[in-house]
Parts: sequence; C-alpha cells; structure tokens
Amino acid sequence: MPLSRRLFIRNAAVAATLLNIKSNAIAKAAERTGIKDFYKDDFRIGTAIKTSTLTKNDTNMQALIVREFNAITAENCMKWEPLKPQDKEWNWTAADQFVEFGEKHNMYIVGHNLVWHSQVPKEVFLNEQGGLISKENLTAKMQDHITTLAGRYKGRIHAWDVVNEAVEDDGSWRKSPWFNIMGENFIANAFHLAHEVDPKAHLIYNDYNTETPLKRNFILGMVQNLKKQGVPIQGVGMQEHVSIDGPGVNEIEKTLVALAKAGVRAHITELDVDVLPSVWNLPTAEVSTRFEYTPERDPYIQGLPKKIEEKLAKRYEDIFKIYLKHRDKIERVTLWGSADNETWLNNFPIRGRTNYPLLFDRKLEPKPAYFRLLDLKK
Repeated sequence: MPLSRRLFIRNAAVAATLLNIKSNAIAKAAERTGIKDFYKDDFRIGTAIKTSTLTKNDTNMQALIVREFNAITAENCMKWEPLKPQDKEWNWTAADQFVEFGEKHNMYIVGHNLVWHSQVPKEVFLNEQGGLISKENLTAKMQDHITTLAGRYKGRIHAWDVVNEAVEDDGSWRKSPWFNIMGENFIANAFHLAHEVDPKAHLIYNDYNTETPLKRNFILGMVQNLKKQGVPIQGVGMQEHVSIDGPGVNEIEKTLVALAKAGVRAHITELDVDVLPSVWNLPTAEVSTRFEYTPERDPYIQGLPKKIEEKLAKRYEDIFKIYLKHRDKIERVTLWGSADNETWLNNFPIRGRTNYPLLFDRKLEPKPAYFRLLDLKK
C-alpha cells in the first residue's frame, strides 16, 4: 500500500474519533495530515468556500477544509450582488464569517472579487431616471465599492481578484457595462484603487481559458501594458475550469511560462475537472451559458464508472506534474469547491446533472485522484 494511503488511513482513524466530539471537531481535524501538508514546500493548496458552509455551520465541511487546505477563496459572499443587493445596503454577515474563519485557522485569504460583469445588480449601471449611468458616476461607484470593501478588510485579505473575466475567448475586450461606459481604463482604475486602499494586498487579474492561444496572448499584452503604465498588478489567475479531455497540459505550461516572463505570479484560482459530456465546441466558464437537460448529457447519475474514475485521477496527476515542474512560478493552487456535492458543475451549464470534478466525493471521502496527487510527493 502506498505511503500516502497508509498515512491517510492511520490519521483518519484518529480524526474519526475526534470528530465525534462536536465542539472540537474542526480543531482536531486539523491535526490529521492533509494535501496541503504534502505540498507545503511547493505552493499553497486552496479551496473556494460556499456561503452556506459558514452561515449554516456545516462542521463536517469545515473540518475537511481545515484539514486539507491552507488557502481559501470566497465563492460568492464577496461578489457585489450578495454583498450589496439592489446596490443599496451592505450585508457583511457572510463575508465577515469568511474572513474570521480564515484568520482563525491561519489561512491565506483571497477576496473574490472587486469588479466583474456578472452578479452585479442592474441598478449599478443605471442613473436615477433608469438610463445608462455616466462614466463619471460609474467611476465614483467603483471607487466607493472598492474603498468600502477592500477597506473593511485592509490587512486581513492577503490577495484580491481585482478584475474578473474582462477578456473574450477570441482575444478581445469583453463588452461589459464596465468597458462600454468606462473604456478599458476601468481595469487600471480598479487596480490603482485597490492598491491605494490596501497597499500590502496581492492584486490579481482572474480569467478562464487562459490556456487558449488567442486569449493567453491578449491577456499577456494587457498585463505588459498595465505594468508599463505603473499599474500595480502582481498576479494573474488561471481559473483552470478544464475537462477530462482537454486542454492539453502543454498549453497550461505555455501560459505559466509566459506569465513568469511578464513579471507576474501565477495563481491557479478555480481548478476543477469536468467529467460529463461537453455540450459546446469551446470550453467556457461564462456563468450565463445554459443548455437543455437530456439524459444522455447526464450519464453518471448512479456513480462514476471505474474507467472514468481512473481517467480523472490521471488527468489530475498530469496537471499537477506541470504545476510541480513550475512550482517557482505558482503562488497557490485553489480548487473551485471542496467536494462533489457542492460543485457548481452540478448545475452548469445544465441544471440538475451529477458531476464529479473535485478530489472529494459526496460523502467527503478522498477519491483516487486525491491519492494520486499525494503519491506525486512520496
């Protein structure tokens, strides 16, 4: 039996006993070796935390997160819409709990995100008469939002996804309300504001499909232009919402190398591996995309076949081999969710499917892919 499995089984037995003591479940779970400990000399291993994990006090999921991960990202609670519904009163409850959880467990805390075209109340882009807001007034709204949000957690958030998904897959600017009203300078403005509010925070541009040549080259050009202008951009987030069949790891490697040459740190920000049949020609993570449910598009309701489970494990192994090869360029590797029961891919781009993209199953048990990654560090 591989060493990684023996360590896990031995420590799991201890942890299972400790978890029966409800009041100490999370603290005791941290005593067991997790994947973060195997990769502690390479890069941080992170996860995105669902709002309900904290607000509903899901102690089992919290224990898993504390044991396995040393970096956390706010999946939803720091986005504009849940934080400031209808662009009116601020609701800090979940965001405060997120930051307090990370501080309690000495984690690297990532705020996600300050400026995005999605999950923003429509009122943000409208004036009092219901028409399109002016450039000056939208700039003022951005300033107020970033100043208030980043200012509240100044010195407590280690890194911010400052701007999220501003580039299209064809290598052009996304024509979002931010771009259409403020022009491409909205990106530089956002970074300058975030830096002024919290000079010690690590500032990131975050996007999906960074492995595709057209998008990669456009983002690299954007980064180089921003840096020439003195914009304080220090990292680029490679979301890595990939499928079980692609993209090839050689394309991931090209992006890692190119980002290092551009003078920014790479963050793997939203890693998951979609095992279900693709319903488009080009992979995407644009959250507005939707397709119709059909049974043939949801083939693994009863469980993942052993052949596909092995293929998933091999896919994770191949990806992490590239990450390890370029460990000097990577700040962290964050999975977009902790276990299959909570993955967004159960409902994207088709609602109601059963997906298996993460390292832990629906019972919060480690999958073969998890042990494959531990075996890489033997």
